[in-house]
Amino acid sequence: MSTSALINDPKYSFLKEELGLQEENSGVFDGTWFGSGDVVTSVCPANGRVIAKVRTGNISDYNRCVEAAQLAWHSWVGLPAPRRGEIVRQIGEALRSKLRPLGKLVSLEVGKIYAEGVGEVQEYVDVCDFACGLSRTLQGQILPSERPGHVLLENWNPLGVVGIISAFNFPIAVYGWNSAVAMVCGNTVVWKGAPSTQLVSVATTKVVAGVLEANGVPGAVCTLCSGGSAIGEAMARDTRLPLLSFTGSTQTGHQVGLLVQERFGRHLLELGGNNALIVNCDADLDLVVRAAVFACVGTAGQRCTTTRRLILHAEIYDRVLTRLKAAYGQVLSRVGDPLDEGTLIGPLHNDAAVKCYQDTLTEAVKGGGTIECGGKVIEAPGYFVEPAIVTGLPHDASVVQKETFAPIVYVLKAESLDQAIIWNNEVCQGLSSSLFTASLDAIFKWIGPKGSDCGIVNVNIPTSGAEIGGAFGGEKHTGGGRESGSDSWKQYMRRSTVTINYGKGLPLAQGIRFE
Repeated sequence: MSTSALINDPKYSFLKEELGLQEENSGVFDGTWFGSGDVVTSVCPANGRVIAKVRTGNISDYNRCVEAAQLAWHSWVGLPAPRRGEIVRQIGEALRSKLRPLGKLVSLEVGKIYAEGVGEVQEYVDVCDFACGLSRTLQGQILPSERPGHVLLENWNPLGVVGIISAFNFPIAVYGWNSAVAMVCGNTVVWKGAPSTQLVSVATTKVVAGVLEANGVPGAVCTLCSGGSAIGEAMARDTRLPLLSFTGSTQTGHQVGLLVQERFGRHLLELGGNNALIVNCDADLDLVVRAAVFACVGTAGQRCTTTRRLILHAEIYDRVLTRLKAAYGQVLSRVGDPLDEGTLIGPLHNDAAVKCYQDTLTEAVKGGGTIECGGKVIEAPGYFVEPAIVTGLPHDASVVQKETFAPIVYVLKAESLDQAIIWNNEVCQGLSSSLFTASLDAIFKWIGPKGSDCGIVNVNIPTSGAEIGGAFGGEKHTGGGRESGSDSWKQYMRRSTVTINYGKGLPLAQGIRFE
């Protein structure tokens, strides 16, 4: 390990002093830390420098994690749900005490700005609070029976060991959404983080493990097996994981879904989104521009809920485009180190993302598009690019129809709200969508059966920035999964319909006589 690595730089002393990371970290945890696989180097996308290293797990290590999680399940499920909720609440408190150093690590390893890094950790904290309350309200139903002396009950029980595969762009929040809710439901967890953000996985697991140990609970309630595609494929094929939650690209999610379905397992897929923000002719344009800038360039366009298509009513098209270009001009001056105060846009995650950005813009121009502003790779250390606005393409152009994980937005001109809704719904994914309008008629059309077909349907707010209290997820090629709030907890449990005969007779349903 070179002394030039960030973990040895006094500027980043929090990595060792507050998060307990080392120059080389074991990336597998089943109650103890170990690792028998390859050593992977974590690189900061803002400057190309090495942060630290992680020794990943191999298939043998993975099997050890699953076996430990299975064993830990017997003691974990034996705790009353409110007791499990209390432990999860304590995990939230422990994360809150590490909010800033964990947020800095997210910024370093992912490339998102510091405010977003801290906000991501806060999501996990918030979900822990939500899950604690949920632990006292997990409920079934009592249903009337048609038979005398009988009662019908709906009962929910945990699945067992839940697998979680998270993505690089939200390396802690997605794990929190899944693990906190799964835990209060009575499940144990096996986690594989993204290969490029494994320091976040290790640091987060250290925080969780400390709380479990303090409560006399086996550490294997929350196991970690860092690794690459071989570990992910093993999880998809593993019958010991009745549920696998996967967050990532639509292409990889499709493969995961097929493998899980082959074994009749459950999958919870959170995949891509080609999200549209529609601006009606009566919208508040000040609100529109502020929302669109955040939705298009936040996290350097690397959110699954990033606005990819901006659909403007013809009456206000020119006005919005002019103001949006001016706003982009101001934002372009604030591209820089994600840990620096005042930075609004950090880098893309790696060189592959930069190439995708370049190739997509080349394709857009060849197809007749015009780059109104931005569109250049910034000559500096790291993977910085200028957010781009592209006009002049038809709504059904192939480049517009696909999701590009970069800060590129296509501005489209619609003649009516009905036409804009059709365009919103014509893409393969169905994650997030937004309409800006002052019309109640337009709002109720938008949220109704002939409106947006997405899992997230917003009004007068951006496509990105969802709260944890609602169910998060989308339709069509987004995968159909739901995480976090509302009744998403049901995906981590199995439902039983229970019929109890408390009488002396044995009447049959539907009035059948068998005598």
